[in-house]
Amino acid sequence: MSGVITASEPSWIAPFSGLSPRKFGKLLTQLRREGVDAGGRGRPWKLSLEDRVLLVTAYWRTNLTMRQLAPLFGVSKSAADRVIDDLGPKLALQPRRRFATDTVLIVDGTLVPTRDHEVAEQSKNYRYSTNHQVVIDADSRLVVAVGRPLPGNRNDCRAWAESGAKAAVGNATTIADGGYPGTGLVMPHRRRRGEELPAWKQTHNKSHKQVRARVEHCFARMKTYKILRDCRLRGDGVHHAMLGIARLHNLTIAG
Repeated sequence: MSGVITASEPSWIAPFSGLSPRKFGKLLTQLRREGVDAGGRGRPWKLSLEDRVLLVTAYWRTNLTMRQLAPLFGVSKSAADRVIDDLGPKLALQPRRRFATDTVLIVDGTLVPTRDHEVAEQSKNYRYSTNHQVVIDADSRLVVAVGRPLPGNRNDCRAWAESGAKAAVGNATTIADGGYPGTGLVMPHRRRRGEELPAWKQTHNKSHKQVRARVEHCFARMKTYKILRDCRLRGDGVHHAMLGIARLHNLTIAG
C-alpha cells in the first residue's frame, strides 16, 4: 500500500505541517539531536522519521480522522494512531527555564473544544472545552510556556496558578487582561462606576492593549491547526497537541 503524501516531496510539507521545507528540516535535526529517531526494541517503523513527523503535523493541521489520514501515508489506521501516540509527546515544546531581568511576558487563556468530557467542562461558548494558559515573550512573540489543560469553566485567574503557568514564569514581569485580579500580574487600570480614568491611565491602557494583542495573534496562528477547534484526542492528547503546535509556531516565526 503506497502513500500519496511524503516528506520526500517538498511541495507536501508546507500545506500539511505549516512549516517551510527549510524549517521542517530544522525540526528534524532537533528531533534527531534529542534521540527521537534512535533505534529501540520492537518492530521498526514502516515510515521514516520525516514521514512520521509529517503525519503527526498533518493530523494536527487538518483534523482528519485516522480512517481518512492513514491511506494518504500508505499505512493502516492503527499504525497511524500509534505514530501519533508515540511522536506527539516528543514534539512538545520545552518551557523556557530562565528569563532575563528585563523580559516582559504576556499570558492569556484560550479554550479548545474537546470531546473527552473527563478533562473538559462546558464553558462560556457552551461547548465542552479545556482552558489552556499560554505565555509568550512580548518582544520575540515566541511561546515560552503552556499550562496543563483545565476544565473550560475554570476562570483564567484560577487557571493561571493551577495549570502551572505561574510556576513556569517565576518572577518575570507578566502582563494580562482584566481577568486576572489578585494575581500580581500587570493589568489595565479599571474605571470605577461614575468616574472617568485620568488621561495618563487611558494612555497606559491603550499601550497595554496594543502589546497584549500579541498573544491573541499567537492564538490565531496556532488555531490554523484545526485540531485546536475540535479535539478528538483523549487524556493528555490535547495537552501534547497544544505543546507541539506551540513548538511549530515558534519555528514559524523564529526566522
